[in-house]
Amino acid sequence: MIEIYTDGACSGNGKKNAVGGWAFVVVKKGKQEHSEYGGETGTTNNQMELTAVLKALLYFEKNMNLTDTLRIKSDSAYIIDCLNKGWYKKWKLNRWKNSSGEPVKNRELWENILGSIDNIGKSTIDFIKVKGHRGNKYNEIADVLAVKGAKEKKMTKCKFKNLY
Repeated sequence: MIEIYTDGACSGNGKKNAVGGWAFVVVKKGKQEHSEYGGETGTTNNQMELTAVLKALLYFEKNMNLTDTLRIKSDSAYIIDCLNKGWYKKWKLNRWKNSSGEPVKNRELWENILGSIDNIGKSTIDFIKVKGHRGNKYNEIADVLAVKGAKEKKMTKCKFKNLY
C-alpha cells in the first residue's frame, strides 16, 4: 500500500496576482519515500489542491506498481467529497454544469484527475480526508512544501519583474 498526502496553498486566493503552491508526499511502509512541490501564479487554493492530487496520481501512474493500493490523503473536503460522493458523475451527465447550472470550476483539472484515476483503476484508489494542521506528520510536510512552492514562485516572479 502506498499513501500520498497532498496539499495546496495560495496567497491572495482568486486575485489576479495570487501565487499558489502544491505538494505531495509519498509514504511507503510508514516512511517518506518521495516528495514534490511547485508553484503557479494567478491561481486559487482549489486549483492548487487539485494540482497536488493530479501530480500525485501521475507520479503513482509512472513510478509505482499499479496493483498496489493507493491512498490519497488530503485535507480538502471539496476534493475528497467530490471523488467519494461521485459529484463528478452528475457534472458529466449535466455537461459539466454544477447543481446551480453554472459551469464546473477547474473542469480541465478535474478531467485530468478522472482520466488518471481511470488509468490506474478506481478499485485500487482510496480517497481519505485528513484534518489539516492537526499534527499529522505527512500532512504537515505537504503543507510546508506547498507554502514553499508558492514562496519560491513569488520570489521568481519578483526577481524578473523589473527586467522588462
